[in-house]
Amino acid sequence: MANLLIIESGGKVKKLKSILGAGWTVKASMGHVRELADDGQDSLGFDLEGSHIHCRYVPRSSQAKKILSELRSAVRQADRIYLGTDPDREGETIGWHLTEELRLKHPLRVTYTEITKSAVERAIAHPKTIDSNLIAAGRARDCLDKLVGYKGSRLVWRLNNGCKSMGRVQSATLHLLVKREQEILAFKPQDYWVVWVEYQEGFKALYAGRNQPPQNARNTKNQPDDTGEDHPVSEGKRVLSQDEADQLVTIARSHSHHVVTVEGKTVKQSPPAAFTTSTLQQSAGAKLKLNPEVTMKIAQSLYEAGHITYMRTDSVALSPEFCRGAKQWLLQYDPDNVPSRVAAHRSKSGAQEAHEAIRPTHVERTPEQLSVQLPRDEAKLYDLIWNRAIATQCCQAQLSKTHILTQSGNVFWEARGQVLLVPGYTRYWNNIAADSQLPRVQQGQPLSLDKAGADKKQTQPPPRYSEPKLVQAMERSGIGRPSTYAPTIKTLKARNYVQLSKGKLQPTQLGMELDVFLAQVLPDLIQPEFTAKMESDLDAIASGKLDWECYLTGWNRDYFAPALNSAFAQVPEISSQTQSTPKGESKRRPRTESTDYPCPKCQHLMTKVFSQSQKLKADHFLSCDNRQGGCGVVMFWNAKAGEYELPRSDRPAPKAKPAKPAKPDKLTEYACPSCGKPLELYEYEKEGESKKMLRCANPKSRQGKCKNVAYFWTKKGTFWSPKFGEVKT
Repeated sequence: MANLLIIESGGKVKKLKSILGAGWTVKASMGHVRELADDGQDSLGFDLEGSHIHCRYVPRSSQAKKILSELRSAVRQADRIYLGTDPDREGETIGWHLTEELRLKHPLRVTYTEITKSAVERAIAHPKTIDSNLIAAGRARDCLDKLVGYKGSRLVWRLNNGCKSMGRVQSATLHLLVKREQEILAFKPQDYWVVWVEYQEGFKALYAGRNQPPQNARNTKNQPDDTGEDHPVSEGKRVLSQDEADQLVTIARSHSHHVVTVEGKTVKQSPPAAFTTSTLQQSAGAKLKLNPEVTMKIAQSLYEAGHITYMRTDSVALSPEFCRGAKQWLLQYDPDNVPSRVAAHRSKSGAQEAHEAIRPTHVERTPEQLSVQLPRDEAKLYDLIWNRAIATQCCQAQLSKTHILTQSGNVFWEARGQVLLVPGYTRYWNNIAADSQLPRVQQGQPLSLDKAGADKKQTQPPPRYSEPKLVQAMERSGIGRPSTYAPTIKTLKARNYVQLSKGKLQPTQLGMELDVFLAQVLPDLIQPEFTAKMESDLDAIASGKLDWECYLTGWNRDYFAPALNSAFAQVPEISSQTQSTPKGESKRRPRTESTDYPCPKCQHLMTKVFSQSQKLKADHFLSCDNRQGGCGVVMFWNAKAGEYELPRSDRPAPKAKPAKPAKPDKLTEYACPSCGKPLELYEYEKEGESKKMLRCANPKSRQGKCKNVAYFWTKKGTFWSPKFGEVKT
């Protein structure tokens, strides 16, 4: 019996063929094969009629047409057809498109979260039918995103400033960045002082208050932050004036010091959960400096090679088989780290994917073993995934925390320290701050002051988001899903709405203008809560609790269409030309900025003209707008030279350097191995060094059969040719 398995990615074909063996054909759709047509009203490719939606699908490209033709041929030769598209909402939708386009009758749906022999054979042995609820959610997302993107983008084109698009997830994410940027711009720094004392007993204490002992703050359990950015430094109680700081230092120097209380306790910290898509992107950004897009590409390669489980997930669950395998590995190699009960973790509220967290498929394949087989970046990411997954199965870490309260006069000082007693899971995943050990002291013990001082500081604005931090913010706000985090950030950068500045995402002027505009005309659509509610509605469709057509037609009728009509009424048309050619950005006046850069021809100040042209190496060029003088000079940025320069055709011809007198060529006693004529000694300069070589003395032959005859002078004091070896007489 001939079996056909259709999957998404061509990278899995070889691995799956080796698992399935004879009698199986494995073909890849190479992702999506169909998409909504660009026809009908506003080129949506679907019609909203009452409570129904009529969609029109077309092949995505000429390549998709070719793939569909090849798949039809394969289908005709198969007795049984299995759909092995990815195990998520998008994969289910691709499976449905294939079923429709290939006219499959009762295809067998198989899902697996790891490409291993046991997982694939188990999936083949227990096939399912296509999940109509997941398909409905996938189709709803496609229509919803196109409805918002196409209709909304026609609105932002009226800004006439170069904005190309808006989107349901994209614009809400941009709003997070712009809101943070506005907080930074509005921030007014304030001076404060950190007052401290150092004791000869070997520790430093910070100002904690006056007149009465401060309440020792409860030890709150901090959630490990995979971005590596949330590690506040203790500064004690802030002092807001120089006079008070000086007074406190004087008291510290003029009064004796003693220990008021010493508190010590042992606390336990549980290991973090296994990776989801979001936390993997955060950790890879923090530890490996990889952006989300690159992280997902590397993870895709690891998945296709059978090294890790599926990488688009918001579940933290681990399979019983992996947990048993990890326990056996720990019993063999780290027996003291096997807990009586493994820490339990819950997936976040609204987690939609039914599969596992990201983990290694075979725990016995350690990072050290795979490092010799994998490319460098893949080996590093695998190391993260393996260690994180093993850490989840380990013992808790135990820390000794100490709090010392001291007093001088009516002023109190405090010091905090911690020491790692039992490393537990931190042997594999260390998310605990370094040790800060305090000396042993007793209540009432007098202390000897070594020095006291006050450091002037300033409050800092909230930091801009790094890419890992933005992924975390998107997840916590409910914006998007695992499959959309990286593409959304990529789109914002490609549209020139944000840019990377010192490793942080900063909205551009264009992005700021767009967000301000949308906040005025479509304020709900950019709010995280509004977008998160839409995501939860899509989840309800995926679980069969909502009809997708009724939801989308109702959402458009009750909110989007009226909101869009109101928005269009607030924004006047720029011109009839703009409306008649909505996709022709080149016909609209580009955004400009004045500069203090003088024109090299007329000395008139040039204007910076922003452009999305892919032919430019920057996002702008300089133009002289001295129309009265008829100048019209343009200049382009040369990143390598670090300066603007004229087009080559307009640059003045370089002054010819006086030619060095050529050294006379000398005939030698050696014969050319190709034509038999004498070889000549040719001397020349390369990179400031004098060089010499032997070549055929016949100029015509040097362009033909003797062009490869070249003997170079070596350090051994002989002439040598890569083709002929050492010169021979």
